[in-house]
Amino acid sequence: MSWFQRLKDGITTSTTDKRETPEGLWYKCPSCKKIHTAQDHKSHQYVCSHCGYHQRIDSAEYFEIIFDDNQFTELHENLISGDPLEFTDTKKYTDRLTDTIKKSGLKDALRSAYGKVNGEDLVVCCMDFGFIGGSMGSVVGEKIARSIDFCLKTKTPLLIISKSGGARMMEAAFSLMQMAKTSAKLSLMDKAGIPYISLCTDPTTGGVTASYAMLGDLNISEPGALIGFAGPRVVKETIGKDLPKGFQTAEFVLEHGFLDKIVKRTELKNFLGTLLKMFKN
Repeated sequence: MSWFQRLKDGITTSTTDKRETPEGLWYKCPSCKKIHTAQDHKSHQYVCSHCGYHQRIDSAEYFEIIFDDNQFTELHENLISGDPLEFTDTKKYTDRLTDTIKKSGLKDALRSAYGKVNGEDLVVCCMDFGFIGGSMGSVVGEKIARSIDFCLKTKTPLLIISKSGGARMMEAAFSLMQMAKTSAKLSLMDKAGIPYISLCTDPTTGGVTASYAMLGDLNISEPGALIGFAGPRVVKETIGKDLPKGFQTAEFVLEHGFLDKIVKRTELKNFLGTLLKMFKN
């Protein structure tokens, strides 16, 4: 073991010379626990190259993935929620909004944009889970309604990417009214013969599932997404029975006829481009 002995005593490294690995260089998959470089993970569109786990991402990443050269025009970007009920729980709703806007850099839980996908026009409404759990409030409903008006005016297909915990409790009935509002607006798309594609991502629950998320001419989902009205725990406690394996996953929902197709994120843009050409013809 002589080869293992220290040849020189007193070897030290000063604090100023010590180097630490910067944060954000690595990504550890929560599903398979494999480690990837953050750069490789991003280039694979935030999907684990080992097990296919789809990391939850927000509108900025989806716009970059979907739109040609990440070029798009954002629609209705300055809408901000009011506080008609003067709601207060642990803090005032207005304070919660201010804090979330400052922290996330978003105005509300949905962004809408217009651009091209493989050369075809498309309007995309994408929810952001980082804004109060992607909850659906008055602004989310209004942005979807105005985006549909834009689609009707320009004859442009619509994609809504759902990622939400449901209706926003701080707006009570005002948030629930968005279910009827968006559903009625989508019926105008149907009458006009303009395609609407719904993409469910993890999670798609509550009032969003009970309205626009399930009203697409084509309902698609990312693999493994949680899709349902109430969460599995609530359903289990309500019916008092154990749930089937994989209950409310995208694969389970597809098997039971509520989805048309599961599409990997890495294949999403080409899939949308093919759909848009098909609808156009």
